[in-house]
Amino acid sequence: MAAFREHVIFSSLLGVSYGAVASLGLHFTPVQGALAAVMTGVAGMLPDLDLDHGKPARELFGLLAAVAPLLLVGRILQWLHLPADRETVMLAIVVLYMLIRYQLAFLVAKFCVHRGMFHSIPALIIAAELAYLTYPSESTKVKLLVGTGVALGFFSHLLLDEIYSVEIDGLKVGLKKSSGTAIKMFGEAFWPNVVAFAMAATLSYATLQDAGLIREAPQIVAPPPGPSSSLQSAQGLPDDSLR
Repeated sequence: MAAFREHVIFSSLLGVSYGAVASLGLHFTPVQGALAAVMTGVAGMLPDLDLDHGKPARELFGLLAAVAPLLLVGRILQWLHLPADRETVMLAIVVLYMLIRYQLAFLVAKFCVHRGMFHSIPALIIAAELAYLTYPSESTKVKLLVGTGVALGFFSHLLLDEIYSVEIDGLKVGLKKSSGTAIKMFGEAFWPNVVAFAMAATLSYATLQDAGLIREAPQIVAPPPGPSSSLQSAQGLPDDSLR
């Protein structure tokens, strides 16, 4: 598989290209294009969150703990009906940082294995849709820009791992044992598959609903009884609708 440094370089170059296309070709603002580039570059490192030791995992969780609270704090305050004053926002950011940096890192290290479901298409979908749903913007286009950037960066990691699983020795071309463990739909363990697909399905529904592609069925309210019905009821006469 590719080294951590190669993933960083590859996803960063991809992010610069994506941000340039967004700003110059798709008429997003330069700041939005730059943000999309950064998110793409960072997403290229996300699959290695399942490394339970080493410098890459520590750096990734440190970066995630610094960025995620900025995206989540507004929605969390809204969900919990908390005031958006300075002290509450600062407290929420600190609590989120501690939870992600230490508790989430501990859980991932304990229950996840490298090249498990973190290296999969469902994990890519989860990461992209989380970026879309948590990005603090009312514009669906900007949220799609960020979510697509995360998907591209995440996929670049999986693709590079699969490329490095091809072994070339002169004229002989073979596959390493790691081939097929990055770009996959299912892992070897049952419960990680169930959790990953349940999360992907739930987030997909929420994303489609947020984008306006799925709407809740309108509730049909019965009209109030008319004057004639009220008069008939008062006189004890049968309603025509019951005949």
